[in-house]
Amino acid sequence: MKNIILFITIVTSVILTSCKGDQGPPGVPGGLVYAKVFEANVRSYSYDATYNQLFSDYYSFPFTVYESDVVLAYRYEGQDDIGNGEKADIWTQLPQSIFYNDGTGDFFQYNFNHTFIDVQFTIEGNFPLTNIHTNHATDQIFRIAVVPSEFARTNPSMDDILEAMESSDHNIEIVE
Repeated sequence: MKNIILFITIVTSVILTSCKGDQGPPGVPGGLVYAKVFEANVRSYSYDATYNQLFSDYYSFPFTVYESDVVLAYRYEGQDDIGNGEKADIWTQLPQSIFYNDGTGDFFQYNFNHTFIDVQFTIEGNFPLTNIHTNHATDQIFRIAVVPSEFARTNPSMDDILEAMESSDHNIEIVE
Protein backbone atom coordinates (compact mmCIF):
# COMPACT_ATOMS: atom_id res chain seq x y z
CA MET A 1 0.00 0.00 0.00
CA LYS A 2 2.85 2.39 0.83
CA ASN A 3 4.39 1.72 -2.58
CA ILE A 4 1.11 2.53 -4.38
CA ILE A 5 0.73 5.85 -2.50
CA LEU A 6 4.37 6.71 -3.18
CA PHE A 7 3.91 5.85 -6.88
CA ILE A 8 0.71 7.97 -7.17
CA THR A 9 2.42 10.90 -5.39
CA ILE A 10 5.44 10.80 -7.73
CA VAL A 11 3.30 10.49 -10.89
CA THR A 12 1.02 13.35 -9.75
CA SER A 13 4.04 15.56 -9.00
CA VAL A 14 5.56 14.88 -12.41
CA ILE A 15 2.29 15.56 -14.24
CA LEU A 16 1.54 18.79 -12.35
CA THR A 17 5.05 20.21 -12.64
CA SER A 18 5.28 19.52 -16.36
CA CYS A 19 2.02 21.26 -17.21
CA LYS A 20 2.24 24.35 -19.35
CA GLY A 21 -0.06 27.30 -18.88
CA ASP A 22 -0.68 30.59 -20.62
CA GLN A 23 2.32 32.83 -21.06
CA GLY A 24 2.36 35.75 -18.64
CA PRO A 25 2.36 39.39 -19.68
CA PRO A 26 5.60 40.74 -21.16
CA GLY A 27 7.98 42.37 -18.72
CA VAL A 28 9.26 45.90 -18.77
CA PRO A 29 12.11 46.27 -21.25
CA GLY A 30 15.27 46.98 -19.36
CA GLY A 31 18.72 45.91 -18.62
CA LEU A 32 21.53 47.89 -17.15
CA VAL A 33 22.85 50.89 -19.00
CA TYR A 34 26.54 51.43 -18.44
CA ALA A 35 28.92 54.26 -19.08
CA LYS A 36 30.36 54.91 -22.49
CA VAL A 37 33.99 55.92 -22.81
CA PHE A 38 36.19 57.51 -25.47
CA GLU A 39 39.59 59.19 -25.60
CA ALA A 40 40.59 62.59 -26.94
CA ASN A 41 44.15 63.49 -27.82
CA VAL A 42 44.67 67.24 -27.37
CA ARG A 43 47.63 68.02 -29.60
CA SER A 44 47.75 71.70 -28.62
CA TYR A 45 45.79 74.47 -26.92
CA SER A 46 44.90 78.02 -27.98
CA TYR A 47 45.52 80.95 -25.64
CA ASP A 48 42.83 83.39 -24.46
CA ALA A 49 44.66 86.43 -23.02
CA THR A 50 41.45 87.93 -21.61
CA TYR A 51 40.99 85.03 -19.20
CA ASN A 52 44.61 83.80 -19.12
CA GLN A 53 43.34 80.41 -20.20
CA LEU A 54 44.46 77.73 -22.63
CA PHE A 55 41.63 75.89 -24.36
CA SER A 56 41.39 72.95 -26.72
CA ASP A 57 39.20 72.34 -29.72
CA TYR A 58 35.76 70.87 -29.08
CA TYR A 59 35.54 67.07 -29.21
CA SER A 60 32.12 65.74 -30.22
CA PHE A 61 30.82 62.70 -28.40
CA PRO A 62 30.91 59.67 -30.72
CA PHE A 63 27.62 58.43 -29.23
CA THR A 64 24.36 59.85 -27.90
CA VAL A 65 24.64 61.81 -24.66
CA TYR A 66 21.66 63.11 -22.66
CA GLU A 67 21.62 66.26 -20.58
CA SER A 68 20.95 64.19 -17.45
CA ASP A 69 24.11 62.10 -17.99
CA VAL A 70 27.22 62.75 -15.93
CA VAL A 71 30.46 63.44 -17.77
CA LEU A 72 33.75 62.54 -16.09
CA ALA A 73 37.18 63.27 -17.55
CA TYR A 74 40.55 61.73 -16.73
CA ARG A 75 44.06 62.78 -17.81
CA TYR A 76 46.63 60.16 -18.77
CA GLU A 77 49.69 60.39 -16.51
CA GLY A 78 51.77 57.53 -17.91
CA GLN A 79 52.32 53.99 -16.73
CA ASP A 80 53.34 52.38 -13.46
CA ASP A 81 55.00 49.04 -12.83
CA ILE A 82 52.51 46.76 -11.06
CA GLY A 83 54.89 43.82 -10.69
CA ASN A 84 55.85 40.76 -12.69
CA GLY A 85 56.97 43.02 -15.54
CA GLU A 86 53.43 44.29 -16.08
CA LYS A 87 52.45 47.93 -16.36
CA ALA A 88 49.15 49.72 -15.78
CA ASP A 89 47.94 53.07 -17.09
CA ILE A 90 47.63 55.92 -14.57
CA TRP A 91 44.55 58.15 -14.98
CA THR A 92 43.87 61.24 -12.84
CA GLN A 93 40.35 62.63 -12.61
CA LEU A 94 39.83 66.28 -13.60
CA PRO A 95 40.09 68.91 -12.34
CA GLN A 96 43.76 68.31 -11.59
CA SER A 97 46.04 70.96 -10.09
CA ILE A 98 49.79 71.04 -10.75
CA PHE A 99 51.85 73.03 -8.23
CA TYR A 100 55.36 74.24 -9.02
CA ASN A 101 57.78 73.39 -6.26
CA ASP A 102 59.98 76.44 -6.85
CA GLY A 103 58.78 78.77 -4.07
CA THR A 104 56.73 81.00 -6.40
CA GLY A 105 53.33 79.61 -5.44
CA ASP A 106 52.54 79.22 -9.16
CA PHE A 107 50.14 76.51 -10.18
CA PHE A 108 47.88 75.56 -13.05
CA GLN A 109 44.88 73.32 -13.37
CA TYR A 110 43.62 70.97 -16.06
CA ASN A 111 39.85 71.25 -16.34
CA PHE A 112 37.05 70.64 -18.81
CA ASN A 113 33.58 71.80 -19.72
CA HIS A 114 30.91 70.07 -21.75
CA THR A 115 27.45 70.11 -23.22
CA PHE A 116 25.54 67.01 -24.26
CA ILE A 117 27.10 67.50 -27.71
CA ASP A 118 30.81 67.96 -27.03
CA VAL A 119 33.61 68.44 -24.51
CA GLN A 120 36.45 70.99 -24.31
CA PHE A 121 39.60 70.93 -22.17
CA THR A 122 41.14 73.96 -20.49
CA ILE A 123 44.25 74.89 -18.55
CA GLU A 124 43.90 77.71 -16.02
CA GLY A 125 46.59 79.17 -13.80
CA ASN A 126 47.74 81.99 -11.55
CA PHE A 127 50.63 83.04 -13.82
CA PRO A 128 50.77 83.96 -17.53
CA LEU A 129 50.10 80.62 -19.20
CA THR A 130 52.13 81.64 -22.24
CA ASN A 131 55.06 80.59 -19.99
CA ILE A 132 53.78 77.04 -19.35
CA HIS A 133 56.19 74.31 -20.37
CA THR A 134 55.18 72.71 -23.68
CA ASN A 135 55.09 69.18 -22.25
CA HIS A 136 52.11 70.32 -20.13
CA ALA A 137 50.19 71.80 -23.06
CA THR A 138 50.82 69.43 -25.97
CA ASP A 139 49.83 65.85 -26.73
CA GLN A 140 47.64 65.41 -23.67
CA ILE A 141 45.44 62.30 -23.66
CA PHE A 142 42.10 62.51 -21.91
CA ARG A 143 39.58 59.74 -21.31
CA ILE A 144 35.97 60.85 -21.14
CA ALA A 145 33.35 58.68 -19.45
CA VAL A 146 29.67 59.47 -19.91
CA VAL A 147 27.73 57.89 -17.09
CA PRO A 148 23.92 57.57 -16.96
CA SER A 149 22.71 59.57 -13.97
CA GLU A 150 21.52 56.54 -11.98
CA PHE A 151 24.91 54.79 -12.22
CA ALA A 152 26.81 58.03 -11.51
CA ARG A 153 25.53 58.28 -7.93
CA THR A 154 28.28 55.85 -6.94
CA ASN A 155 31.10 58.16 -8.27
CA PRO A 156 32.82 55.28 -10.10
CA SER A 157 36.53 55.13 -10.86
CA MET A 158 37.75 54.47 -14.42
CA ASP A 159 38.33 50.81 -13.48
CA ASP A 160 34.77 50.56 -12.10
CA ILE A 161 33.35 52.00 -15.31
CA LEU A 162 35.36 49.67 -17.57
CA GLU A 163 34.42 46.68 -15.40
CA ALA A 164 30.73 47.57 -15.54
CA MET A 165 31.00 47.90 -19.33
CA GLU A 166 32.74 44.52 -19.46
CA SER A 167 35.40 46.29 -21.49
CA SER A 168 39.10 47.04 -21.41
CA ASP A 169 41.50 49.78 -22.50
CA HIS A 170 41.75 48.15 -25.92
CA ASN A 171 38.08 48.80 -26.78
CA ILE A 172 38.15 52.58 -26.16
CA GLU A 173 37.42 54.74 -29.19
CA ILE A 174 39.99 57.49 -29.79
CA VAL A 175 38.78 60.83 -31.18
CA GLU A 176 41.36 63.06 -32.88
